[in-house]
Amino acid sequence: MDTLDLARWQFAITTVYHFFFVPVTISLVAITAGLQTAWYRTGKEKYLRLTKFYGKLFLINIAMGVVTGLVQEFQFGMNWSDYSRFVGDVFGAPLALEGILAFFLESTFIGLWIFGWERLPRLVHLGCIWMVVLGTQLSAYFILAANSWMQNPVGFRYNASRGRAELTDVWAVLTNKVVLVTYPHTIFAAFMVGGAFVAGVALWHLIRRPLVDHDVFRTALKIGAVIVIAAGAGVAISGDQQGKVMTEVQPMKMAAAEALYETEKPASFSVFTVGTLDGSREIFSVKLPHLLSFLATGNFNGEVKGINSLQAAYEQLYGPGSYKPNIPLTYWTFRLMIGVGMASAVLAVWLLWVTRRGRAPARWLIWVAAPLPLLPLLANTFGWIFTETGRQPWLVFGLLPTASGVSPGTTSGEVITSLVGFTVLYGVLAVVEAKLMLRTIRGGLAGTDGPAPSPDDAPDDAAKPLSFAY
Repeated sequence: MDTLDLARWQFAITTVYHFFFVPVTISLVAITAGLQTAWYRTGKEKYLRLTKFYGKLFLINIAMGVVTGLVQEFQFGMNWSDYSRFVGDVFGAPLALEGILAFFLESTFIGLWIFGWERLPRLVHLGCIWMVVLGTQLSAYFILAANSWMQNPVGFRYNASRGRAELTDVWAVLTNKVVLVTYPHTIFAAFMVGGAFVAGVALWHLIRRPLVDHDVFRTALKIGAVIVIAAGAGVAISGDQQGKVMTEVQPMKMAAAEALYETEKPASFSVFTVGTLDGSREIFSVKLPHLLSFLATGNFNGEVKGINSLQAAYEQLYGPGSYKPNIPLTYWTFRLMIGVGMASAVLAVWLLWVTRRGRAPARWLIWVAAPLPLLPLLANTFGWIFTETGRQPWLVFGLLPTASGVSPGTTSGEVITSLVGFTVLYGVLAVVEAKLMLRTIRGGLAGTDGPAPSPDDAPDDAAKPLSFAY
C-alpha cells in the first residue's frame, strides 16, 4: 500500500472505533436526564436508581469517547496536512464552537452532576444533567456541520494564490441543507443505540436475576424498547429527506448506493444486486418498481441519473479520471444500514409483545440481550461508512480530491508505525471499556438504593474526600 491508502485506512479505523462511543454518549445522557426528571416529578425510587445505574454507564462511555476522539485531531496534522490547510479557515468556526461552547459546557456540568448529588438542590442538580444533554447536542451539530461542508461546500470562496477555501458566511455553513437533514437522522439513530442498550441491559437482569429489582428493570426494558421504536420511526422519516438532499448535491452517491449504472425514469429500488467484481456493471438484480424514484426525488416517476452518465458529466466538468466510489462497498453498506436498523426496531416491538402484561421473558431470550444494543450500533457504523466512502474520490466534494489531501512529507513507514501503535492502544482501551461496562452491568442497582438526601439535611462533609455519589 502507498501512503495515501495507509492514511485512509488509519483514519477509517480510528474514526469507526471512536464512533462506537458517540451514539451511546449522545443518547444515554438524554435517557439518564429523562429518568432523573421522572424521579424529580414523581418521587419514585426506581427512577432514581435507574438514573444512577445508567448514569454510571454513561460516564464510563463518555470517558472512553473523549480519549479516542482526541486521536482524530492528531491525524489532521500527521497524515492530512494538505487537507487541514485547505479546509482550516472554514472548519475553524464550527470546530471552535464545538470545543469552546459544547465541550466545555459538557465537561463543566458533568462535574457538577457527578459531585452534586448531596450538595446541590434537586432542581439545580437536575438542570446540570440537562446542560450536559444540551452540550452533547451542540457538539454533534457543530461536528456534523463541518462534515456536511465536505459533502456540500457552501459559504466560502476559493483563494487560488493560497490554494485553500476561505470562509465568507458562517451562517451558510451552519444552515447547510445537508446538515439540516443529517443532524436529526444522526440523533435519531443514536437514540436507537441508547434505547437498545437500556433495554438489553434490563433484559439481561430480568433473565439472569429475575428476583432482584424485577419491577425496576421491567420499567427500564419498556422505556428502552419504546425509545428504539420511536427513534426508528424518526430515522426512517429523516432518512427519506436525507436521500432526496443527497440526490440533489451528490447524485453519484445515490447512483452508487443503488448500483444504478444507467439513467432510469422511473427508477426501481434494488433489493438485491449481483455485479461484476470491479463494480462496473450489473449481472442480476431484484427490484421494486418506481420506489427509487420516490426515494430520490419524491416523485414515483422521477428521473434518477445513473453512474455511467454521471461519470461522463464529471469528466467534462472536472477533467479525466474516475469519479466512481467503490460500488460494491457503497451498495452493501447502504443496505446493511437499513436492514440492520430495521431489524433492531422489529426486535424492540417483539420484546414488548413477549413481555406484555407482566409476562416474564423466557430464559432463551438471554441470547437477545447482547446482540440487541449491537444491531443499531452496527447500523450507525454502516451508515457512516456509506456516507464517507460514497463521497470518494473527493475529500471535499467537487473541490479537493482525496489524493490531494494527504501530507506530502509523510512516508508509508511512518503511517504504518502510527497505525500499529493506535491499533494496540485501541485494543487495550477496548478491553478496559468492556471490563468496566460489564462489571458495572453485573453489579446491577446495588449501591443506588434510596433517594438522595436533601442538601439541607445532609451532614457537614466538607472535610470528607471528594468521591463519587455512586
